[in-house]
Amino acid sequence: MTSAHVTTDADVRQSVSRDASGLELVPDAVARPGSVAEVLMVLEEASRDRTPVTAAGGQTSTTAASLTDAGLLLSLRGLLGVRDIDHGAGSVRVASGELLGPLKRQLAAEGFLLAPDPTSEEDCTVGGALACNASGARSLRYGATRAHVRGLTVALVNGDVLELRRPSLEKNTVGYAPVHDLVDWFIGSEGTLGVILEAELALLPLPAWVIGLGVPFPTETAALAFVVAARQSRTLAPRCLEFLDAGALAIARTAAQDEGWAREASALIYTELSGGEADEPPLDGWLELAMEHGALEDDIRVYEGEAALREARRLRHAVPATMHERAAPHRPSGGRRVSTDWAVPYHRLGDALAASRRAVEARGLAQPVTFGHAGNGHPHQNFIARDSAELERITDAVSETLREVIALGGTVAAEHGIGKIKARWLPLQMSGTQQAMMRAIKRELDPHTLLARGNIL
Repeated sequence: MTSAHVTTDADVRQSVSRDASGLELVPDAVARPGSVAEVLMVLEEASRDRTPVTAAGGQTSTTAASLTDAGLLLSLRGLLGVRDIDHGAGSVRVASGELLGPLKRQLAAEGFLLAPDPTSEEDCTVGGALACNASGARSLRYGATRAHVRGLTVALVNGDVLELRRPSLEKNTVGYAPVHDLVDWFIGSEGTLGVILEAELALLPLPAWVIGLGVPFPTETAALAFVVAARQSRTLAPRCLEFLDAGALAIARTAAQDEGWAREASALIYTELSGGEADEPPLDGWLELAMEHGALEDDIRVYEGEAALREARRLRHAVPATMHERAAPHRPSGGRRVSTDWAVPYHRLGDALAASRRAVEARGLAQPVTFGHAGNGHPHQNFIARDSAELERITDAVSETLREVIALGGTVAAEHGIGKIKARWLPLQMSGTQQAMMRAIKRELDPHTLLARGNIL
């Protein structure tokens, strides 16, 4: 390619060769456009020359979706701008390169909550969150990113631009249901169908107050029973129900610089409650439920106020960050961090974790550090592979776990997408007919298979 926005400089190519997956893939070239017009120029030229293109934002992907070693990596970090905050409609129009965390703070200053809250929100772009339908702890109450998208501006591989909005019809019997709303085609498509340029996102009123609770338990069984009871409660309405096993709690304890905290605990549940000015925080109800399930009362922590809530989030984020650091020294020998994001119905989470641990033990592996969204039946298991041989054994254990997960009515990927790493497991969940339909959409929008090669299919 000859575009002025494209470089083959070795240092630039190397700078975009890693994401959170632990893989390294060096692209042939990198494009860094600063406007929509420049993005379209790059796509038109790539389409003409049959150059593969992989779009990337903050490169926080755990599945290598934002990496490529074939063709052009298209960085969208230069697409910036909060176009419009509509107070009456409760929406914002924003360019895909904006970082999610700063955007959320800007909207909070206007009295709005942008609900999606992936752990990587300080580093991930809006476009990246849309491309993998990101979620996070608070998706228990608010749902994943998809539920908050009202419209998209998308560039196809040939440079054509689609302006898409959610249909406002209450009734529609025209054609097949999957083609009624094209917005959903692109959310979670991981860059395989088009390049997201801009989005209109729905906003919620900012809660008057938010309180976090860290509740430690002597056993995992008690912690998971507490989660089920909280989900089924008619009076308690948690924003999140986050789980930390003993290994994850040890990391959080170190991050808190309090090695004496909850030393007798085997698991911890973190929850948040929120409400309006007239609502009374139901702390007594939560503490009563915790005591009924054997919580370690003296070690329960309350996080009240913005600073305290940021600290609670920091402790939770310390878990994947620490595991990423622990994996780094093993890359030269073919090792890396292996991160899962399977999910099952929340009341079957204990069964799924037991099956996972049996698969790991049978292969003589160290048990993973497990944490994440227990309220949705959706944990993250982080393994450290010290070399390529151990990586293969971990991958085999994960494969066995995923077969059990599917048998329990679960999914192989709940929030991080499929990318390149998990594409091997798509057939466990998707039938041949479903995969054929996905390929048909792909052929229609990207006939030469230039976009995000290796992702999903």
